[in-house]
Amino acid sequence: MTWLIALPVLLPFATAIAAYLRRHRAVETRWISIAGCAALLLAALLLMRETWRHGVVAGQIGGWPAPFGITLVADLLSAIMVLIAALIGLAIAIFATVDIDRRREGLGFHALFHTLLAGVCGAFLTGDLFNLYVWFEVMLIASFGLLVLGGDRAQLDGGIKYVALNLVSTVLFLIAIGLLYGMTGTLNLADLHGAVSQVDNVGLLSVVAVLFIVAFGIKAAVFPLFFWLPASYHTPPVAVSALFAALLTKVGVYALIRMFTLVFTHDTAFTHGLLLVVAGLTMVTGVLGAAAQNEFRKILSFHIVSQIGYIVLGLALFTPLALAGAVLYLLHNIIAKSNLLLISGIARRVAGSFELPAIGGLYKASPVLALLFLISAFALAGFPPLSGFWAKFLLVKASLDTEAYVMAATALIVGMLTLFSMTKIWAEAFWKPHPAGRSPRVSTLALSERWARLAPVAVLALFSVVIGLFPQPFIELASRASDQLLNPTAYVAAVLGTAP
Repeated sequence: MTWLIALPVLLPFATAIAAYLRRHRAVETRWISIAGCAALLLAALLLMRETWRHGVVAGQIGGWPAPFGITLVADLLSAIMVLIAALIGLAIAIFATVDIDRRREGLGFHALFHTLLAGVCGAFLTGDLFNLYVWFEVMLIASFGLLVLGGDRAQLDGGIKYVALNLVSTVLFLIAIGLLYGMTGTLNLADLHGAVSQVDNVGLLSVVAVLFIVAFGIKAAVFPLFFWLPASYHTPPVAVSALFAALLTKVGVYALIRMFTLVFTHDTAFTHGLLLVVAGLTMVTGVLGAAAQNEFRKILSFHIVSQIGYIVLGLALFTPLALAGAVLYLLHNIIAKSNLLLISGIARRVAGSFELPAIGGLYKASPVLALLFLISAFALAGFPPLSGFWAKFLLVKASLDTEAYVMAATALIVGMLTLFSMTKIWAEAFWKPHPAGRSPRVSTLALSERWARLAPVAVLALFSVVIGLFPQPFIELASRASDQLLNPTAYVAAVLGTAP
């Protein structure tokens, strides 16, 4: 099954090469990009079916046995993340056909886009820490290229902040890898699960765990390491902002979940207690930052930070219900957050600005767009019967079960403050008349552009509704993923061939 695990990495790279070679033929390149994303989605569906039916799937690249070779491994969490990355990639590839100008396409937008997807899928599927570092670097190079593509001054300013903090993260990650290898003699994640239990110096192991929290915390944009995100995510084209919001910080959270369920479980009172504090502060500071903004994408950028706190909360509580809530929240948030950013792009195209005081009249311009915004906004805030409600319900229930009453209250209050931000966007951008007296109309856009912008948004909004109305299959999927995380025997056996 090595070919099946490798496909989500190989397909985006192949698409990136094809798109780069044809980059000066805009229409052809767009179709190559969409076809590559569709193929990735099919491969992700096949991988999901395999992991659902047969459990953890692992493959050794080049035939070198673990823990010495390069391992690709997919459990349910990996398969879920690859699948949602492929779905979002396809939606954004369609949206990008009308959002990305020809100059950026000629500079290699589609090649960088698919290189980033390859890095993301590689990070979700890698079975060792060194190759996780490699995939992080692939993502960093591709994301920096996308961030500054076009050379606008705001993009360059945001790109410098973005890459500087991520390079600090990389250095800390490499230091942590070196220390952990020196203590255990291995970097294979399955092998580390058993090796850390043989480490005598538990205190030093906890210090290394904190280094990983900081390194991955920068990439996940947790408190107090998040300030690079709202300074950069609002600067590139909307398609790029939506891609970043959906996937980049989620890779950092995924790495935290993987490391602190499989490797660093020796002192959960300390490590997961620290994560619990970080989760609460991330939720609060993110939502307060959003409340202070008046620019569409800046509000959503701060909410990326705030929502990361919920996912870290599920990891920090470290119970089956909490981890199931974290997995479900990942699924919900990727869909809702990317959709809101795509909607901000449509608002900019129709009303002329991202600044809320400068726009208005979007409800009259397109009641359909207004409805799609409400679905995604209420899902983000956690209103029933939408996807965010069930994810937050599981996390709040897990907090109450573990007597983490402060965290339960924090999660509920932050949800209400999230609704305040969404209400501000609704009142300013959709409900009030346009301040310049304009009458924006989506119907004035060409039919092909309307479909390319609205169809991906409608499909993603439909997913939020389906998860909310029929939560049981998704909760069962998240629960099975949670069980695999808390009981990694099958993961270790699939990789090493033996139980720990």
